[in-house]
Amino acid sequence: MYLSSDTARPGGIRNAFRRAEGWLDQRGKWAWIVAMVLAFIIFWPVGLALLAYMIWGRKMFARSCGQRRHSNDHSQDHSWGRHAMRAGQPTGNHAFDDYKAQALRRLEEEQEAFEAFLQRLRTSKDKSEFDSFMSERARATAAADSAEAAVKPEPGARPGEY
Repeated sequence: MYLSSDTARPGGIRNAFRRAEGWLDQRGKWAWIVAMVLAFIIFWPVGLALLAYMIWGRKMFARSCGQRRHSNDHSQDHSWGRHAMRAGQPTGNHAFDDYKAQALRRLEEEQEAFEAFLQRLRTSKDKSEFDSFMSERARATAAADSAEAAVKPEPGARPGEY
C-alpha cells in the first residue's frame, strides 16, 4: 500500500522552495530584496531568515543572482579572473603586442633581480644576527671562565668543599 498518490507533486516543500528560488533568480537581485522586505513586513523572523540566506548564500553580493548556479568555477567569481586569461592573447596590433612582450619580459627580469636582492638581504641579516650571537656567547663564556678563575678554593680544602 502506497501512502502517496500519483497526483501529488514529488519533492514536497523542498521542491517548492527550489522553484521559488529559481523564480526569484530569474528576476534578479531586486526580486530577492523585495521578497525580503515583504517577509519583514509580514513576519519578521521569516524576513530575518531570508536575509541570512541571501548573505550566506552570496545572493546579496553576486553580480547576478543566477551566476552562482550556472558556474561552480571559482575563477569566474572575480572579474579579474576572466581578464587574466586574456592577458596573454595577442590583440592583433603587432606593435602593441611587441611592446607588451618587452614590458612583461622587463618586469619579469626586475622581479627576479628584486627577489635576488631580498634573498641577499635576508642572508646578510641572518649572518649578522648569527655573528652577534656568537660574539655574545664568547663574551659570556669568557666572563664565566674569569669568574671561575676568581673563585679559588682555600689551600688545604678538599675538592667539593668551600
